[in-house]
Amino acid sequence: MIGYLPMSREERRRMLASVGVDLDKLFDMIPECDRCSVEEYEALTDKGMKEMEVVEHVQALADKNLNTAKYDCYLGAGYYDHYQPAAVKHLINRSEFLTSYTPYQAEISQGTLQAYFEWQSYITRLTGMPIANAGLYDAASGAAEAVLLACRDKRRYKVFVSGGMHPETLETVQTYCHAADIEVVVGEIDENGQQTVYPDANREFACFMIQSPNYFGIVEDLDLLVEKAHAVGALAVVSADPVSLAMLKRPGDAGVDIAIGEAQSLGIPTSYGGPGIGYMAVTNKLMRKMPGRICGQTVDRDGKTCYVLTIQAREQHIRRERATSNICTSQALIATAATIWLALQGGSGLLDVAEQSAAKAIYLEKKLTANGHFKLVYDKPYFREFLIEAKEGVDLEKLNKALLEEGIIGGLIVDDNKLLIAVTEKKTKEQLDRFAEAMLRLCDAQGGK
Repeated sequence: MIGYLPMSREERRRMLASVGVDLDKLFDMIPECDRCSVEEYEALTDKGMKEMEVVEHVQALADKNLNTAKYDCYLGAGYYDHYQPAAVKHLINRSEFLTSYTPYQAEISQGTLQAYFEWQSYITRLTGMPIANAGLYDAASGAAEAVLLACRDKRRYKVFVSGGMHPETLETVQTYCHAADIEVVVGEIDENGQQTVYPDANREFACFMIQSPNYFGIVEDLDLLVEKAHAVGALAVVSADPVSLAMLKRPGDAGVDIAIGEAQSLGIPTSYGGPGIGYMAVTNKLMRKMPGRICGQTVDRDGKTCYVLTIQAREQHIRRERATSNICTSQALIATAATIWLALQGGSGLLDVAEQSAAKAIYLEKKLTANGHFKLVYDKPYFREFLIEAKEGVDLEKLNKALLEEGIIGGLIVDDNKLLIAVTEKKTKEQLDRFAEAMLRLCDAQGGK
């Protein structure tokens, strides 16, 4: 134990004696039944492991996990396996980025502020919105914050959320709204997988919110959202995948009031479902009601470019009971990684990633639905993700287990007979052909009709 503690037992005894403290009395408030006995403590010390043994043990545990480096992965549903260039990891491992936190003395953290500013700049270009903040935890908290923002702005406490929203995002919104006494009305998507029916109650809803591409990969009609929301005096909110915005109509170009989304797709590893980073962009009218931080560019007294926190929302570290948001960090490291990834890609590179993802998804869907074991559930434009339905006799649980034995992580099972499959630019034609062949062969083995 001496090698792991700052002092020996004898040193500790002398220290306590010099200040006149009995060690046992320091723990009098702990009930006897909850204390660890000397015998138990010494038994624990006898079972310690050497550093090399600990490393080997932890590595053995880690090797039990599946990962996209060893397995061909077709899971999506919010987190996507896009390629991360080596330069991204190399740069964010610099101590200046790796150890940075919320800059409470903001102006002395010029590097961090510049990263914030560049992140915001990329988000405004991607969304077509004039203002973006320095980041949120993830898409789910972003959606919840958007709802709260809309309610503060409209002073109404009822919101409409599309049935095509990610289920976990919807749960997060409902949790936030339950605590804030906000009524949440959940819509239903139509037979084409789109949200086309909206409430017509005038001056009753604070906002209409949809996700595009939605949970099932289907591209939603942003123009319809804006038309329906503004007709009843509500704000139009869209949760949009940032990679898709290289191809699809931008929220700002459609007249959306609040754009949010998950930016993990900007080259952030899947990492067991995290970490992610949410973004938020709003119109000029809503700028001062937006949660989080806004970094601005200016010049110092010598005329040199510098960065400042132009606007900081009233948060809990200022006055908790009057806070508009309890977001007290900005996922700075993940935002920096996404910013570096976007800088490396450039506009043409991002478009290439989007086009390859979409084209390869269409290629795979055609191969899977050509045999008769699967059919496309929603025959509408999708981005990189599609929902297929298995024909009678196909057990999707058994299918995914069999795929794992062949080094393939299959799609996400939705209901009992539907499979959500995602494709990114990383997939080669050979990988897609191998996956399709394995899927159809294993279905044949099950005797699917």
